[in-house]
Amino acid sequence: MKTYLLPWLVFSLLISSCAKTQDKHLNYLALGDSYTIGESVYGVQRWPIQLATTLSDSNRYFETTAVARTGWRTDDLMLGIRQSNLPKEFDLVSLLIGVNNQFQKKSFEQYDQEFPQLLATAIEYARGDTGKVFVVSIPDYYYTPFGQANGSFKISDELNAYNTFAEKTCHEWGIPFINITPISMNGLTNPELVAEDGLHPSAEQYRLWVELIQDELNFELE
Repeated sequence: MKTYLLPWLVFSLLISSCAKTQDKHLNYLALGDSYTIGESVYGVQRWPIQLATTLSDSNRYFETTAVARTGWRTDDLMLGIRQSNLPKEFDLVSLLIGVNNQFQKKSFEQYDQEFPQLLATAIEYARGDTGKVFVVSIPDYYYTPFGQANGSFKISDELNAYNTFAEKTCHEWGIPFINITPISMNGLTNPELVAEDGLHPSAEQYRLWVELIQDELNFELE
């Protein structure tokens, strides 16, 4: 959300998730916005890095590339991808986008048109293998101090429409849709799940996301 845009945040980030002593080197591409870049948490606490670290073991390690920036809508992410000049050779690709379309009051039709395009792009970067792509739902920021002070339950209703569309699209395309939204809805009853900015998820909430992702996906990455 643009209120929290920090100019020093880079949108293309390459991080080795563990020491390069393992036999197999795998590449993970995380596409998104502030939730993917990890606004208000340290680099190693971002959920894509937590996931890559968890998936790495004695036989393989992951390098994580993130194309993401605070405030990005679907169209911003599309432009960021075009400008990033990424190789289309990733072993795992995730997509989490849409909150800023809602927050910036863009038409739902924009998301309706651009989310499928982004999903198609994610599949391209996974070498056309839908088994190497997954989508993460949009968290519900109404259940944060920021959301309580600056909005109404309409936030939840609108985000539910975005998530419902994304889930339906993923189902039609055979792409796993990981619904982390219920976790985010505990942000008021469990303040430890919200970062110090009062809006974004904390490292602990991201840890719970990663647990759910692991539970719902079968990572057979060769």
